Amino acid sequence: MSRSDVMTENGNHNLNILIADDEPLARERLRRLVDALPGYRICGEAADGDSTLQKVAEMEPDILLLDIRMPGMDGMEAAARLSQLEHPPALVFCTAYDHYAIQAFGVQATAYLLKPVRKEALAEALDRVGRVNRVQRQQLAGNKHRNDQLAVRTHRGTELIDLADILYCEADQKYVTIHHLGGETVSDYTLKELEASYPEQLLRVHRNTLVGVRFVKALERTAEGQSRIILRDRPERLAVSRRHAADVRQWLQEHQPG
Repeated sequence: MSRSDVMTENGNHNLNILIADDEPLARERLRRLVDALPGYRICGEAADGDSTLQKVAEMEPDILLLDIRMPGMDGMEAAARLSQLEHPPALVFCTAYDHYAIQAFGVQATAYLLKPVRKEALAEALDRVGRVNRVQRQQLAGNKHRNDQLAVRTHRGTELIDLADILYCEADQKYVTIHHLGGETVSDYTLKELEASYPEQLLRVHRNTLVGVRFVKALERTAEGQSRIILRDRPERLAVSRRHAADVRQWLQEHQPG
């Protein structure tokens, strides 16, 4: 469910909250506290930094309640990565350690709460977030939301890739390599999953290839009769299968000037 989709009885939007803490009891306590406050809804939980990035990309929460000391990628590193997003969730740290406070506000945290978190302190922090988010929602009102981030689990952790930066996705056996402006990332997504999830950003040109529509320049035909995609400002030429050639030509007629 996307950001702020749930409505309260008076017509206002509930704010979706993601809880990220490696301790199940701590997550349960925060869930109980949030459930007792009107205007908020828990949309999910995460137990480490990698899953936090994954859940943020999938669930698009308005607010993230984030622990700092977690296995693998800690909360501070996850917060630093999230702060680079165009529309990151509002961040409220919930931690047992008070010496991270200065760093916390360096990654644009709205509040820094010490465990055990008190209901009054959480309510005040969430109210502060809500005042900011109401302005953001007014600015976004009437605009169709675009899911513009792809979260990919790699051996280095979870990587967030801007969909607008994807050049093409190429399947090789059971893995898909995503070629983007920042390099190459191997993922375990299938092409079918990517095509179904992002039909406005990725175009099927071959059973093994999706291309980022932003980089499609033209369709060329080789001397051997093979169709190929010319990418904008890139040297690669991508093979277009006979099965998909007609669809690609139609897409170009509808989306390319002249």
